[in-house]
Order: sequence, then C-alpha cells, then structure tokens
Amino acid sequence: MNTYTYSEARQKFAALLEKAKNEGMVLITRKDGSVFELKAISENSSPLDVKGINIKINRDEILDI
Repeated sequence: MNTYTYSEARQKFAALLEKAKNEGMVLITRKDGSVFELKAISENSSPLDVKGINIKINRDEILDI
C-alpha cells in the first residue's frame, strides 16, 4: 500500500487514481496527521448483463418466427 502526502497527491492526482484502480487503495496524509484512503468503487454488474430492447412483438409472433 502506498502513502502520499497531500502535496504529492495534489500534484499526481491522475496517477494516484490509476494506482488506486489497479492496486485497490492509496493513502493520503495531511500535516496534522489525518489519513485518508482513496479507492476505486467497483461496479457490481456482470459484463453479460445486457439491457433489453422493446421490439413490440408478442409471444405468438416470436413463436411463428
């Protein structure tokens, strides 16, 4: 796990976002001793989860096809 000061985090923010995405978490410390964690939020959806479409045909028409 990597720890950065507030100044470093501010200067390298885009790189820290990528690091948090790839490694899970990055810690940022302030001069007053406060510590914050930066982590990516993963989506809980499946890549196979496809939104349906409305084709406006009924069951019988589908069975005929």
